[in-house]
Amino acid sequence: MMGAEAQERILFSEEQIASRVKEVAREIAGAPLRPGIAVPILAGAFVFAADLLRALASEGLDLETEFIWLRSYGASDTPSEIAVLKGPGDLVRGRTVLMIDGVLDRGVTCARARQLLMAAGAVQVICAVAVVKSYPDARYRADYALFRAGEEFLYGYGMDRASLSRGLPDIRVTENKKLSRPA
Repeated sequence: MMGAEAQERILFSEEQIASRVKEVAREIAGAPLRPGIAVPILAGAFVFAADLLRALASEGLDLETEFIWLRSYGASDTPSEIAVLKGPGDLVRGRTVLMIDGVLDRGVTCARARQLLMAAGAVQVICAVAVVKSYPDARYRADYALFRAGEEFLYGYGMDRASLSRGLPDIRVTENKKLSRPA
């Protein structure tokens, strides 16, 4: 009889994340098109956004912040319809927005967030994510990313696993290992 055992693995360590956050903040702060406001997408982006905003301030780019709250996973690890829990306010009107998210899967959440931001009057949207997954049919592309990953389900560093694990300091993946079991 064959079975499967889930085994957790750290994909990106706390140290790797901290190093990349500083590098990406330096890139954003040094780019010709600088954002005027940051808009993290809750809830998955809150940890990355806090780190990135602090790193940007250290680079001389102290941004006003507005939050939007979209939900696409609920309590599962499979994306579903995007629910808008809180859309953007008037603070984005006439401004270049730095939209921040935790993970970019196929880009449905980021595409919806960009649509909401543009409808609220944003002039331009720059996207920064912690991880871009390698889906060839992605609907949205990030301008900045800490890391690239495969299609596996990721959690930690603000990204949840069935509403848990957001507080982990690193980004993890669960792998299934086949085990032989006696008959």
